[in-house]
Amino acid sequence: MNKQGVVIVALALTLLSLVMLSGCTRGHGGPGGGKHGAPPEAIAACEGKAVGDSVEFIGRHGDTVKATCKEINGQLAAMPNDVPKDGGRQ
Repeated sequence: MNKQGVVIVALALTLLSLVMLSGCTRGHGGPGGGKHGAPPEAIAACEGKAVGDSVEFIGRHGDTVKATCKEINGQLAAMPNDVPKDGGRQ
């Protein structure tokens, strides 16, 4: 492979890396959640509420989620009460 081919491959790999990195840091979902953010339902549940208020909302799977409003990255969102302290990680 000549110099021009090496440069093109290096640029392509750099661009691919940047695209992948931006997807990882973009915050798929917002603050605090398992996938980098709270779902819109959790944010809406805390509208007009204060930190520490108890709320309920319908979760992603249609279940009723009992939660507490918490400030996460400057935004108030409902954090489910039954989340393990380690976030479910082992």
